[in-house]
Amino acid sequence: MAGEDFVKALSDLDEAKVIELTEKRIKSKEDPFSIIEDVRKATEIIGRRFEEGRYFVSDLIMAGEILKQVMDILRPVMGKRKGVSKGKVVVGTVEGDVHDIGLSIVTALLEAEGFEVVNLGVDQPPQAFIEAIRKHNPKVVGLSGLLTEAIESMKKTVEAIKAAGLRDKVKIIVGGGRVSGEVKEYTGADEWADDAAVGVRKIKALAEVA
Repeated sequence: MAGEDFVKALSDLDEAKVIELTEKRIKSKEDPFSIIEDVRKATEIIGRRFEEGRYFVSDLIMAGEILKQVMDILRPVMGKRKGVSKGKVVVGTVEGDVHDIGLSIVTALLEAEGFEVVNLGVDQPPQAFIEAIRKHNPKVVGLSGLLTEAIESMKKTVEAIKAAGLRDKVKIIVGGGRVSGEVKEYTGADEWADDAAVGVRKIKALAEVA
């Protein structure tokens, strides 16, 4: 029941209720990854409401702010793998998309796995990814986007990375509620994921780490 209430509160952007339920679930020793699964369900609803015109950009930003607070609560209980860094991963939401819910979750999961994450934030043009690749030399680059329009931006970004002569230096994964195997082929990415936990598993495989 807590899960259903949480999904409803988050998709309704009820900040106080979301924080209260998150803290309650953590206190009851619930697996933080089941909370993340509920976040994913709520994210789908939020994305759908935006595309139907029931939510606006300001609502997406609000959802992202609530999510940051949820991830701040979850991060300490998710723990962090000890040992040597598994390498760097650059992630960011592509140009034209201001949604950072998936980005927040993936960043927390990757950090828990022992990766160094460079999170570029939202609405990032292709050049920002190119500069980050040159500066940080990551193993993997993750392009995130919730909206259908983000697919074109993903394609443009992959093409720009290629034009900059950096495509063979990194693996690229596209992620978000609207991506699929077809989108992976269309954008020229190496992998795709419409689920944060699956995305992290695929990033580990691309980075060739256990």
